[in-house]
Parts: sequence; structure tokens; C-alpha cells
Amino acid sequence: MNKLLCKILVMGTLIGSTQLSAQKVSDKQSWSVRMAESEMIRCPESWQLDFQKRLKWDYCHGLELQAVLDVYDTYGNQKMFDYALAYADTMIHEDGSIETYTLNEYNIDRLNSGKFLFRIYEQTKDEKYKKAIDLLRSQLDTHPRNADGGFWHKKIYPNQMWLDGLYMGAPFYAEYAFRNNRAGDYADIVSQFLTVARHTYDPKNGLYRHACDVSRKERWADPTTGQSQHSWGRAMGWYSMAFVDALDFIPEHEAGRDSMLVILNNIAAQVKRIQDPKTGLWYQVLDKSGEEGNYLESSCSTMFVYSLFKAVRKGYIDKSYLKVALKGYQGILDNFIEVDKDGVVTITRACAVAGLGGSNYRMGDYTYYINELIRSNDPKAVSPFIMASLEYERLQQVKEIVNQK
Repeated sequence: MNKLLCKILVMGTLIGSTQLSAQKVSDKQSWSVRMAESEMIRCPESWQLDFQKRLKWDYCHGLELQAVLDVYDTYGNQKMFDYALAYADTMIHEDGSIETYTLNEYNIDRLNSGKFLFRIYEQTKDEKYKKAIDLLRSQLDTHPRNADGGFWHKKIYPNQMWLDGLYMGAPFYAEYAFRNNRAGDYADIVSQFLTVARHTYDPKNGLYRHACDVSRKERWADPTTGQSQHSWGRAMGWYSMAFVDALDFIPEHEAGRDSMLVILNNIAAQVKRIQDPKTGLWYQVLDKSGEEGNYLESSCSTMFVYSLFKAVRKGYIDKSYLKVALKGYQGILDNFIEVDKDGVVTITRACAVAGLGGSNYRMGDYTYYINELIRSNDPKAVSPFIMASLEYERLQQVKEIVNQK
């Protein structure tokens, strides 16, 4: 495996450098296609996404490949499907085991990539993908929980719920329940959304803090509430996307679904309230929007725009929020998108990573969030930009149909 991977890495580097200089992206295409093609030029092998140098089963791969499959579903470009399939085929063995995945690590991030496998299995009918999906779902049967039923973010982070984790686990959990007729799971899925809201809600500003330690033992946790210090943009972005994606599969009559919609409407209201009036974008630290050192950040901005577009389309929030989403989308194009001479698209100004606790301890204070690495073409900005663009493009197609009538 090591020798083979070394050969793949060398070949991938050589091919990648050639393709990057030789391939062009047409500006006649939609933004979703242009960004997806640009990523395929930057990362000729799909396992190379998220700046990886070795094979890794990671949520970023699932996030981006799901977006690529969305492009395939919309425009029918076979190379998009093949690109996603290549990662699945590389990472998943015939028995359904997954390269670098360990169930008893109990990391909820690892579940997110299960979502794109539903479509891979649906189209290929290869049983190894069904086995891998079932393996990922089995993690939830024994995943550690708090006393109130909330999933721990990771085994190494006991008693903690992070907003990030709702996106990583809940939409996969919901789609699995829907596809496998597990109606009894919906109550638990709904409960995850309501529980994390209860733990992270800040009544002073209507926002949701990044995380909560219900044991109140972590140094970053408020000794009374257990909450982290700030509302981080991407954490609320993850949470908002979790709602609009999980709701696709939760039946309308399910108890607690109405409470989910109340929370989603509050998120939309707060996102509108703190939208930067000049650019239409959002800040890295939401509860410090506009303050010195804070900056307009692309991953949370793209996540909010995608969530608003989809929530309006599905009727979860009022149609008036479409103006917020359109202003935000134009702000992304004006402030974060760059195109080189070959048409290759770059999205800039994404926070690379932010967390809490850990071995290199992160207190989650304001200084911490605004000083984490900022980079271009981070999958956590690329992917929601593709998804937001698809929602925008769908909206334009509807307008064309209406105008024709």
C-alpha cells in the first residue's frame, strides 16, 4: 500500500502540475460548474481534496463530492460522477470497510462522507458501498451521548456538543432513516437539533455559541452555562445547513419538526440582522461583527447563502429572505471569487480550521478565532459556494420559465 501510494502521489503531482497549466475553464458555464471543474484541475485525484497528501476518510471529501454530485445531477456531466466515484472506490474495500476509518474512534465528523455514498450505491449497485453505509450508520448505535441524549462531538471530547457536529451526523442519520424505513429514528434526529440549541443559545443576542460542555469541566466552558465564549461564523453555518438538508427527509408530521423550523427561522432572522450592509457578507466571529481584527469570511458566508436560498425554496422561511441571500451571493462573487487567465476559479478568505480544547489547547476566545490560518480554496468554502450557486441557478431557470409563459 505504501509503495503504491508513493507512486500515486508522484504521478498525481506530475499530472496535476501539467493539467493545472494546460486545462482551461470556460466562462460560458455556470458558476457551479466552473468551480467544480477548477477543483478537479487543482486536485486531479479526488482523494487529494482538502490539500491531502495521503488517503484519508474525511468530512471535507464528503462535503465537496456531494456538491460535485449535485452538479452532476443538475447538468449531467459524467466526469463529475466519475470523480466522486473514484474517491469511493479508492477508500472502500470489498467487505465494506473504509480506509483510515475506525468506528470506535467515535468521531462524528467521519459520518458526513456517508451521504454521498447513497447516490454512489444507487447508481452503481455495488454492494460494498451499501456495506460501508451500514457500517457508518452502526457507529450511531454505540456513539457516546450526554445524559439528555445529545451525541458527543468526539470520544476525545467527552460531554461536548458542537454545532459542527449537527451537520456531520444529522443529515446522514436522517437520510439513512428515510431510505431504510426507520421511522423510529426521526425522534432522535429531531432531538439532536433541539438539544444543541438549548445548550448553545445565547439569549443576549439570539445567536448560538460554537459549543457547550455540559459537564462544565473544560477551561473554555463557562462555569455556569458550559458554553464556549463566542458565536463562530462557520459553526452557525454548519448548523443552518444541517437544518435545510436534514429536513429533506424528516416527515412533516414528526413531533418536534415544528420546533426545528422555529429555530431555523431564528437563525435566518439573526443572519439577516448581522449581514454586513456594505458587502452582504458575514464575519468570522458573529457576535463581534464589525469589530477591530474581525474579518468577512467566505465559508460562513457561502453556508448562510446556501441555507437561505434552500430554506426559501422549500418554504421553511419567509420569501423576504431571498433578498438577503441574493445580496450575500453577489457579495461572494464581488469579494471572494477570483478567476485566473485560464478561467480557473478561486474562492479566498476561508478560515482553515477552528476548534476548542485539544492537545494544543484552544480557549475559543476572540483573539484565537481571528488569528487562525486563512486560506483559499478550502473545501468548506468551495462546497457551499457550489451548492449556493446551484440554488441561484435553479432560481434563474425558474424565472426564465415564468418569463416565457
